[in-house]
Amino acid sequence: MNQTTRSPLLLRTRGMAAEIAARLRVMIDEGELPPGARIDEKELSAAFDVSKTPLREALKVLTSEGRVTHRQYIGYRVAEIDLDDLVATFEMLHGLETMAGELLQQRVTNSQVSAIAAKHRRMVECHEAGKRVEYFRLNQQIHQMIVDAAANPVLAAIYSTLMSKVHRARGAANADTLRWAESASEHEAILAALEDAERRDLPRILREHSENTAREVLAVLMRARGDAPAGDLARKEVSI
Repeated sequence: MNQTTRSPLLLRTRGMAAEIAARLRVMIDEGELPPGARIDEKELSAAFDVSKTPLREALKVLTSEGRVTHRQYIGYRVAEIDLDDLVATFEMLHGLETMAGELLQQRVTNSQVSAIAAKHRRMVECHEAGKRVEYFRLNQQIHQMIVDAAANPVLAAIYSTLMSKVHRARGAANADTLRWAESASEHEAILAALEDAERRDLPRILREHSENTAREVLAVLMRARGDAPAGDLARKEVSI
């Protein structure tokens, strides 16, 4: 069989692998496959209706991205999250949220506030309907819209990069029902501060929301790991 004959099959396999990788990436990033979870190849092959060949190609891609780990004779698992790196990233985000809030006091336009309010209403509808994944996606979009409205492209780019680093951790912690309700309430306060003409409280409210989110994300991840004494958790909470 010559190379020309092999190429179509190879391309089809690679195309399937890319699609599977994209679907698994979402499942991992949004918490459906939590950190440390074993990846059952047989189960996923059946769920995606594919053979193990494109599935394993997809898993290799996710391994190279750091989302998945592989050990011989053990198989694939969703990669654990580096908590020290997560704490450091959240610390940066707290500062960026505060800075954005300060810039927004003078720069945000009425049309931008209206667009954020419209997105917020859609998010509230998802919360009331129990659509957790859709709520989480809208939540992320709203945060980026708020920072973008500060009209500082460097700030917006750095914020987007750091948020992508904590996205998987936020998704893993997204199943906590109590925090979900608290987060929705905090977003109401953010919107109210945005709609206020002076926006005096906006920097503080944005920072507090960021800190509360970080605290809960870390608490959920450490409880899931079950390897952190309460004292260590408390120290991490103080640090953020």
